[in-house]
Amino acid sequence: MKGYGQFCPVAKACEIVAERWTPLVLRELLCGSTRFSELQRGVPLMSRTLLAQRLRELEDAGVVASAAKTRGRGREYWLTDAGKEIQSVIFGLGEWGQRWARRRIDPHDLDGELLAWDMHRRLNVEQFPARRVVVRFDLKGVPRHQPGRKTWWLVLERPNVDLCLKDPGYDVDLLVDADLAALTRVWMGDARLGDMLRGDLIRIDGPRDLVRAFPGWLGLSTFAGVERPAGAARAGSSSGRHPSPGQATQPVSAR
Repeated sequence: MKGYGQFCPVAKACEIVAERWTPLVLRELLCGSTRFSELQRGVPLMSRTLLAQRLRELEDAGVVASAAKTRGRGREYWLTDAGKEIQSVIFGLGEWGQRWARRRIDPHDLDGELLAWDMHRRLNVEQFPARRVVVRFDLKGVPRHQPGRKTWWLVLERPNVDLCLKDPGYDVDLLVDADLAALTRVWMGDARLGDMLRGDLIRIDGPRDLVRAFPGWLGLSTFAGVERPAGAARAGSSSGRHPSPGQATQPVSAR
């Protein structure tokens, strides 16, 4: 990594933390990812070679440690004490970005795979039914640079959540047909799920009890509750406040 040639602690910290993709790798580690494949799911547009390089650099800086997996091939990664202390920096960036940097989201910023990965680790597991439930997501409006990212599945089997980018082979209990931009806006707290349902940008099909329960399973982004500046009202919400996931919806259809 190229240095700034300054003794200032800000400069020295940026030499470690501010390299391209590094803050996002740290975000994934802070969110609980420990395996290379998990980290890559959180940064799907980052090449494997560059991810490996960034992990080596973070290890050399004493921010990340790793060890060979006890079973199987590959390594596991975790944050050192120095790495854990970066949480306030990374999450502070996220809060600032949610407040000031997201007034315009370019279509190329939309990422169905990242949305799936983020959503699957923020679900309200305690509200799942006792039996296994399979939810299939069919996305519309996926950018052309993301071929093959239009369908994914969540297998909910308390207390586990499995994200599948290929058909897991189970019968589907719920089908969520959604515009990617609309679902992303809901996830980020920019719009109400109920408004997207009424606008037919998101549809949920399945048994009535599961359709009614689904909003309670759906968590929101870590940054969804960040207060926005005056005049930056969220799309689909006149009050600028986002309801809890279970408040906003009525079932749109049921079989």
